Amino acid sequence: MDSPKKLQDIKVAVDAVIFGYFDKKDLQILLIKRNIEPFKGGWALPGGLVLDDENLDDAVKRELQEEAGIKPDFLEQLYTFGNVGRDPRNRVVSVAYLGLVNPSYHELFADSDAEDAQWFSVNQLPKLAFDHHTIIDIALKRLRTKIQYQPIGFNLLNEEFVFSELENLYKTIIGQEIDRRNFRKKIMSYGLLNETSQFKKEGSGRPGKLFTFNQEKYKELEEQGFYFEIK
Repeated sequence: MDSPKKLQDIKVAVDAVIFGYFDKKDLQILLIKRNIEPFKGGWALPGGLVLDDENLDDAVKRELQEEAGIKPDFLEQLYTFGNVGRDPRNRVVSVAYLGLVNPSYHELFADSDAEDAQWFSVNQLPKLAFDHHTIIDIALKRLRTKIQYQPIGFNLLNEEFVFSELENLYKTIIGQEIDRRNFRKKIMSYGLLNETSQFKKEGSGRPGKLFTFNQEKYKELEEQGFYFEIK
């Protein structure tokens, strides 16, 4: 005879790896300083438990708004983390999200369970709570792969940008040098950049022409089976 089934006592949470980019700087990650135990005073990814009547997407958006005061320009599910002991309080399964924002358009405001919210370089992260270093590692690998076949990088730039800023962004995220001539030729061949009549002065060189990304054209091409790739 089978023994009675043990009832589950598992909680569901969401955590968000939000990437930001400042021109000519390292790729950034949004972290919050916890004001509750465990790990009170430590740095962590924004996130928290899902409410009983709440969808996952709604939960992560709520947590980002409460703990950092932001609304990501791009947000998608990344991976599920459920190792036993990842949270010292309870058995917690976390659905992690990957998000992108342009920090210039978002003023951080910490509230709820967060004492502070700041941007940190991916190359200089502090000690993190829970298994958040592991979550970030997986998110970074996803971003570096995804940006090469889907133009999500434009979510990190200003609405108008010079081509060198786009080039620097890709080089920063991928983490290696790129062939500037081939990169420009391929990007321009897609016809997804609109030239403006404006220019931006960069250093001692000639002013660079400003571009905008044509999101509507990309969606139209995507529906036709268009595949964006930079290599």
